[in-house]
Amino acid sequence: MTIEEQLSYLRKGAVDLLREEDLRVKLERSAKTGKPLRIKLGADPTAPDIHVGHTVVIRKLRAFQELGHTAIFLIGSFTGMIGDPSGKNATRPPLSREEIDANAETYKKQIFKLLDPEKTEIRYNSEWLDKFNAADFVRLCSRVTVKQILERDDFEKRLREERPISLHELLYPLVQGYDSVALSSDVELGGTDQKFNLMVGRNLQREYAQEPQVILTTPLLEGLDGVNKMSKSLNNYIGIDEAPNEMFGKVMSISDDLMWRYYELLTDSTPAEIEKMKSSDENPRNLKVNLAKLIIKDFHSSEAAEAAEADFVARFVKKEIPDEIEETQISAGNYNLADLLVQTNLAPSKKEAKRLIEQGGVKLNGEKATASGSEIEFKDEILLQVGKRKFLKVKTS
Repeated sequence: MTIEEQLSYLRKGAVDLLREEDLRVKLERSAKTGKPLRIKLGADPTAPDIHVGHTVVIRKLRAFQELGHTAIFLIGSFTGMIGDPSGKNATRPPLSREEIDANAETYKKQIFKLLDPEKTEIRYNSEWLDKFNAADFVRLCSRVTVKQILERDDFEKRLREERPISLHELLYPLVQGYDSVALSSDVELGGTDQKFNLMVGRNLQREYAQEPQVILTTPLLEGLDGVNKMSKSLNNYIGIDEAPNEMFGKVMSISDDLMWRYYELLTDSTPAEIEKMKSSDENPRNLKVNLAKLIIKDFHSSEAAEAAEADFVARFVKKEIPDEIEETQISAGNYNLADLLVQTNLAPSKKEAKRLIEQGGVKLNGEKATASGSEIEFKDEILLQVGKRKFLKVKTS
């Protein structure tokens, strides 16, 4: 690619690029000298699993990697013990080193579904921050003013609302920013909620007589509901370790408008290709099938994507029941339907079971059940279905 083509490729789906002219200069210098740029993406291992919302920025790291640059995935083994205040109205509880180490191992396995492990540097910021003594932290703090830190939106809001801000939270941007100094990063990537931290890193590099890094931020992906940010706590997510069939069904459930957002941020489709699809007469369902297969291919395989499509067609288009259904055994007798759903782990509570039944989300032997208090005489075998994708065959023990 020419430099302009590279810039266009890297701009796709980006929100902030500060500054584009600086990135152009860095790319030109890299092409001339043959020395790859150092591209940094940091993540505190706050949870053991990654969902596709997290992969928006990881895909950007892969884009730089494909252009021949050094991809550095930095695990916040030290900063995770502080707790990132980004977007928080209350102090985030810090993690223990044991929790961080366990989550970090899972992260490493998951990111290599997208990144080339042979061309990726995995680093931990405890490498340098564990060596800091009290004097080192004081010197680091002297590089920034209190006013600069309090300009952060999260802190301003909490001050206005008279919510507490712990002193260690004020240190977080400084500590994360120092990572850019330690790694001599040329470009740092992050979600839009990380912009303040990334800018602190850029300013600290100036303080340490380094060329300031370029900042590239990516949007926070909307979840399956199309409204809230993708989140496990809101149950509107697609986990990258989920089964292909589950991923396929979730993609097929999104709105047509949200589909284009996912094409832009979760696939390698170019803006021109996306516009061509938008202006075509293709059935949106077929475009959604293609999107689901592209996503599954990234995290599983092409074969898994094809099998997931076939399974979806069999279950929901042809209205067939899947060939392989999980089985469980219980004693024969009379059961309240809501209690049975809880007992077989198809619902987390009796209240939720009743809600599912009353909203028509439960089928008994293929027939929709609507009375949550109905009694079932269980003698031999029944087929329970909750929602579109959960099937369970219950037999007598």
